Amino acid sequence: MSTLKVDTILKRTGTGTITLGQSGDIISIPSGATLNSAGTNTLEGISNTPAFGVTLSGNQSLGDGALTKVTWDTELWDSDSAFASNKFTVPSGKAGKYFFTTMGYVDGIDDGEHFFLSFYKNGVRIFREVGWTSPSADAGMRAMASVTLDLAVSDYIEVYAYQNEGSARNLQSAYSQFSGHRLIGV
Repeated sequence: MSTLKVDTILKRTGTGTITLGQSGDIISIPSGATLNSAGTNTLEGISNTPAFGVTLSGNQSLGDGALTKVTWDTELWDSDSAFASNKFTVPSGKAGKYFFTTMGYVDGIDDGEHFFLSFYKNGVRIFREVGWTSPSADAGMRAMASVTLDLAVSDYIEVYAYQNEGSARNLQSAYSQFSGHRLIGV
């Protein structure tokens, strides 16, 4: 192994691209060193993907007293085509820490009744948003939840909703969304 010690690397003539390494190489920045990308910053290949955002095309009916899987049927964005069949699935080569957030809104929840959203990982409930209790008759209720998870390839995340008003209520499409992205730097 050879060591090249220089203070500045410039292109031979004019401006343009300076290439370090070749396909398959790893360019290492050792612990304690700093990568300073001052100026116009276009760090291609470094991104918080996969990333997705979905919503409902219309209101979804939620039965009384049961967790109901939310049927997210409208993609707003999906960088890696990893969202399908109402769930996000970690694609090959994309294991890591992920941040997810969801929100929803229902009308007509009576005094003392509940509405909440839950995250499910691989079909098992892992996180329930702190339950909301309606403060008055026929109140509209909004719930929001977020979670950071360490996920392996093929793990999948879904959202379920719960309300116990006494009859079916609608999850309002205009105020409901689910999104997530892989975190970098952790």
